[in-house]
This record gives sequence, structure tokens and C-alpha cells, in this order.
Amino acid sequence: MKIGTKDFDFNNKTYVMGILNLTPDSFSDGGMWNTPEAACRHVQQMIADGADVIDVGGESTRPGHQQVSEEEEMQRIIPVIEMIKKNFDVPVSVDTYKSRVAEAAVLAGADLVNDIWGLKYDPDMADVIKKTGVSCCLMHNRADTDYQHFVQDVKSDLLETIAIAKRAGIDSDRIMLDPGVGFAKTYAHNLKVLRELESFQSLGYPLLLGTSRKSVIGLTLDLPVDQRIEGTLVTTVLAVLARYAFVRVHDIKENVRAIRMAEAVLYESL
Repeated sequence: MKIGTKDFDFNNKTYVMGILNLTPDSFSDGGMWNTPEAACRHVQQMIADGADVIDVGGESTRPGHQQVSEEEEMQRIIPVIEMIKKNFDVPVSVDTYKSRVAEAAVLAGADLVNDIWGLKYDPDMADVIKKTGVSCCLMHNRADTDYQHFVQDVKSDLLETIAIAKRAGIDSDRIMLDPGVGFAKTYAHNLKVLRELESFQSLGYPLLLGTSRKSVIGLTLDLPVDQRIEGTLVTTVLAVLARYAFVRVHDIKENVRAIRMAEAVLYESL
């Protein structure tokens, strides 16, 4: 897959997408990087720690979040995307489900659209991705948790997302999928996704896992958000073993080290 000007080889490597939340209310780091200066320092540190892509978000998507207007979301993210592209040689992802925001972000330099609704919220999103030619990460999400056969239903939902993308003409080599841990899923559902990570390979697309500091870890270990690194690292290793293309994380250095160790066990030969 090509993201921006960089080629990513998913055969023997799991890459790191670093999270940059430009929000006052994100569940983990809301308000920490809201100024251009703070965002710039954080991006510099994430790249130094080994981040391969920076994922910029202007609206919290935690449970119970308050939706912001397209204008406010763009005001938060566009200057920062422009700053990153001016100062750093790193692909940028925009974390949005709104087509107008996505299009403005791509014009500002974003290389990938990360849509938590898998093209199902905004009917114009697929056309924007096709028109701009960027890559996309399409996540599983739905309005309810009324599953009949959970894993198969998640796959079926993702197949619907893929069908939307194909109808819009988005090239297959521009698509990555995310099983959506923490979205429209109970605690037990989230654990089930983690047990069944490899099964999503049957969909035939590169996969991303986003579990960093999420409630499934907090509930399992009975820990607050700022003490969930070890739990996140376990899920990152599971992603490597299931040959996922990306993990989307807050704590770059620790996750890069965990990936290197897991890859050494998985791929190195005598």
C-alpha cells in the first residue's frame, strides 16, 4: 500500500500509527496537544520514537462524545496538518467520518482518511476518497450491538463497507480495514475480536488494530487510562502475530519495541 509518497510492505512488518488528538475531550489525552507548538513537539517525539504515520483527529469519538461542527473540526486540524507536512517527512492520516472535513484535510496534505464509520455515515465520503486518490482505513461500526453471530456479522458489515468503496471506484490497494475494537461492541465482544484477530484476514485487505488505552484494557486490568500501556502492548503483540499491517497507539516507543521483539520471534530464521 502507498500512503502519500511512502510504500508500506505488510508481508513482514507491522507499522505504527501515532495518535495526535487535537481535542479538549478525548478519553486519554484530551487538551494535551491543542496548541500548534505542543502538537509540533509531540509529532517530533512520535517520529523519533518510531511512528510511521501520524493520525490527526479533531473530534473525540469516545463513548458519549459531543459531536462538533465541520467548521470547528477543520479549524482544529487543518493548521496542524499543514504544519506537519511542512516540517516533517511523514505520512499524515486524518481521523474523520465527515466528507467535507476529509476533503479539506487532503487539500492541506493528508495522505489517508481514517473513517470510523466505514463509509456508512456520510454518503459523500467514498466519492471524496476516490476523487482525491488517497488511501483509506475503514473501520467497523454500527448503530447497535444486536448481533446474531458476532464475528460473522462484523465481517458482513465490513463486506458492506468494501462494496461501498468498490462502487465508488476506490482501488483495492488503497483500502485498509479495522475491526473496530471499542465501537458498537460490549466488553465481551471486544475480547472476542482480540481472540479472532487472524480470522479477519479472510477479508483480503490489510488490517489495522486500534486498542490503545481503551476500556477493554481498563476493565480487564481495573486500571485508569494513564496506566494501560502494558495491556496495550499485549494487544499489539497479538496484532503482530495475526500479521496486522498497523497498530494505532498513543505510546509509540513502547509499542515499537514490542513489535520488534514479536517480529523477531515470528520472522527471524537461523
